[in-house]
Amino acid sequence: MKRLIALAAFFAVFYGHAQTKEIDSLAIQLAYQKQDSSKVDTSIHLIKALYKAEDHQKALSYISETEQLSVSINYSKGVAEANYYKALIYANRNDYFNAMDHFNKSKKIYLELDDTLGIAKVSNSIGLLEIKRGNYSTGLIHSLSAIKIFEDRNLYEDLSIAYNNLAEAYYNTHQIDKALEFNLKALNMRERLRDSSGIKTSTKNIAALYSKRQEHRKAIEYYEDVLAMLNPKTDQSLRGEVLPRIGDEYLKFKDYNKAAQYLVEGLKYNRTIKDKEGILRALNSIGSLNLAQNKTRLAESQIYEAHELAKNTKNNEELLKNYKLLMALDSTKGKFEGAYRWQREYFSLKQLLYLENQPKLPVNTDSIEESFTIEAVNEAPLLSSDNDLITNTKQVENLKLLSYGLVVAFLGVLTFLLLIYLKRKSTIKYTQELEEKNKQIQLQNDAFSEQTHHLEEINKVKDRLFSIVSHDLKDSISSIKGFLDLLQEDSISKDEFNELIPELSENANNASLLLFNLLNWSKSQMQNLEPSPELFNIQDIFRSKLQLVEQKIEQKRIVIIDESQREFIYADKSMVEIIIQNLITNAVKFSRVGDVITVSNKDYNGNSLICVEDTGVGISRENLGKLFQNNNYTTIGTQNEKGTGLGLTICKELVELNNGRIWVESTPNVGTKFYVELPKTKTTAQK
Repeated sequence: MKRLIALAAFFAVFYGHAQTKEIDSLAIQLAYQKQDSSKVDTSIHLIKALYKAEDHQKALSYISETEQLSVSINYSKGVAEANYYKALIYANRNDYFNAMDHFNKSKKIYLELDDTLGIAKVSNSIGLLEIKRGNYSTGLIHSLSAIKIFEDRNLYEDLSIAYNNLAEAYYNTHQIDKALEFNLKALNMRERLRDSSGIKTSTKNIAALYSKRQEHRKAIEYYEDVLAMLNPKTDQSLRGEVLPRIGDEYLKFKDYNKAAQYLVEGLKYNRTIKDKEGILRALNSIGSLNLAQNKTRLAESQIYEAHELAKNTKNNEELLKNYKLLMALDSTKGKFEGAYRWQREYFSLKQLLYLENQPKLPVNTDSIEESFTIEAVNEAPLLSSDNDLITNTKQVENLKLLSYGLVVAFLGVLTFLLLIYLKRKSTIKYTQELEEKNKQIQLQNDAFSEQTHHLEEINKVKDRLFSIVSHDLKDSISSIKGFLDLLQEDSISKDEFNELIPELSENANNASLLLFNLLNWSKSQMQNLEPSPELFNIQDIFRSKLQLVEQKIEQKRIVIIDESQREFIYADKSMVEIIIQNLITNAVKFSRVGDVITVSNKDYNGNSLICVEDTGVGISRENLGKLFQNNNYTTIGTQNEKGTGLGLTICKELVELNNGRIWVESTPNVGTKFYVELPKTKTTAQK
């Protein structure tokens, strides 16, 4: 590692020296060249070197001379290149309008020359400028158009910039998978270019994206790669940032020892280098760690210190985390009024950050053309003679007579058309009445046919249902009875029986869930299930149902994230309890050891949108269509848990009875999200 750092330092010094030598050499070469296209090309190389060296003032003087020479010898490419570098310098100075003006001039010439590389180069630079201004959609379009050309020509430096631009744009438009894809491509390019600073940045970005995707093991792997590359002297701030982030990833796994190791080191290091942002990040995470380990007093001092830092540094993202910790702290201490106050602060700030992080609309930079109005004064000729006056009077009289005749004719035609219209209307009305009667008869026939088909389907489902029940219920109860018989006959010892208790409990749970779903399904099929809507807090339902699966959650070491909030729903409470219980049970069933389950609710178009999300095994595209159907479709859980295939069918029927809707989104090996939309008031329920 030390050798790698030393080598990187050597390359930096060597590169700086080589750059100065290149500028001097080009300046001397330019002084002795003739006034032709070769001199323009040399000047462009010099401008490029000066731009890289950030000597923009000198670069601008050469650009002006180069453009004049290119125009005088009619060398279009030289004009295009001069405008391109002038635009880059304006963009570097944040002079957006001048930059766009020169980019467009350059691009227009490249289009006339059919220079695809020049067009791509300009498009990518425009994309970078738009992304920098927050116009992510526009920036994406420009940068994507350049990528293919850079890839075909193996232009690694241009590709590195383009990939990084696209990664940033995708991240800011909340397309995490795409952002990860282009960050990985940018890392590959930066490794080829031996760009040590870029490699560290891309690796850190990849780690943060894996964290957002809740792939915490991958996040830790990349964060540790960054840590291994850091220079103790030049990368202090980055080290102070990465240490708490690794600790936070271990905290999400509930690996408290590893989390504590990195977080304590991160806090000490940031205090040493006096990095307030790093201290804040470390304090928030250590406070969360101590709160999770019931070290309330220690957590309190750390969380309140972080709170003061967050306010002073105006770091809203860390302040948002801090509000959540303060809310949990006051709840733990029984200070519910304080917890409620922090909850209000949390959601107010969260809404503010949501609005701030919305992608900005592209700015219209088209030039505004000035419009001029020309007033024309038309002078009418004066009548100078009596004859002209008499002639005009007769013409007016003739026009009046003609107008009267046209009005009479119009009224006659109108009366005739009215009579035709009334007769036709009577005929149409009679025809419509006949058609309406025929439609009613057809609808009745369709209803009878549909009812007959529905009854046949119900009979088929019942046959399948009783087959499943007779098999699964028989297996579960026989197993329980067998265990009890062995115990009664003293065929097994008490210790042996204690070892069999988890399996006995699993069988009892299976039987209980089977009967629970069977009874609710049968009530809905007999059409005796009528909802009794009332207002209740959905957060209470989440908490009570999560308690029911605590044993299984602990067994699988599943991480539960409860993002639910106090919100009232207008629906049948017992039915909603059945829906939430089935969705949470399914999430637990198909989650692996260390996976994450998140429950949440939020306002959605005046209704409440409930979400139960897991990072489990997911559902394939072909199997998604089998859900919510009366087909008893079921699969085995991650620890061979059995199912009845009735749970989601019941959920769909109960949701629709309460004027709601349910749907699912899933990706295999990534996870599943079940959404339920329910009314919040009686008014929205009746719509």
